Amino acid sequence: MVSDVVWAASAVQTDEPRLLRLQLPAQDLASALEAFSRATGMAVLVDRELTLGRRSIGVHGRYSAQQALSLLLTGSGLMARYARSDAFTLQEPQVSRLVANQGLTPRSAARVNRSYAMALQQAVESSLCRSPLTRPGSFRALVQVWINRNGLIEYSRLVSSTGDAQRDEALVRSLATTRVDRPAPSSLRSPFTLLLTPGPTGKPMECTVREGAQGA
Repeated sequence: MVSDVVWAASAVQTDEPRLLRLQLPAQDLASALEAFSRATGMAVLVDRELTLGRRSIGVHGRYSAQQALSLLLTGSGLMARYARSDAFTLQEPQVSRLVANQGLTPRSAARVNRSYAMALQQAVESSLCRSPLTRPGSFRALVQVWINRNGLIEYSRLVSSTGDAQRDEALVRSLATTRVDRPAPSSLRSPFTLLLTPGPTGKPMECTVREGAQGA
């Protein structure tokens, strides 16, 4: 039986979320959670095996405890489930088992899926183009994203590194701000897999629409 890891500290309850100044470096997830618990006073109960091989991204600045936790978990493939306001556990996102589109022919469904894939591609490109570090065209990466009903990328997982730890962190931060401007068709289900590939010149793209990110 796998033992659980528990970190706990007393937390002060307030009506308004208290902003904390945090300096948590990117590190293995188990160590990050321990540091987060000490810094915020939140208690976390997590199966040790769930954190193996997973990393956090850095959290630097002023955040509420919940904002900081959401950021810390970005790219880990895990989500927080709160037992109360000052205690949480972690779990893998639940993947909805969606049925095929009703009333659509296979050709029509494929057209809808391609249209959504293009919308997702453009949304990701738009987010990545905000920083020279993440501008597509000069690196390769494979990522998986979970998109909620509002079109926001709620969780992401970096399947293969870009080869640069700083870029990896910037990449998952950018994905966390991405919103797709249309709902996903019911014939598709999360996670969506995105392949970011270098261009023929190996230089960052000019950030024009429909270049850089491939696949959904």
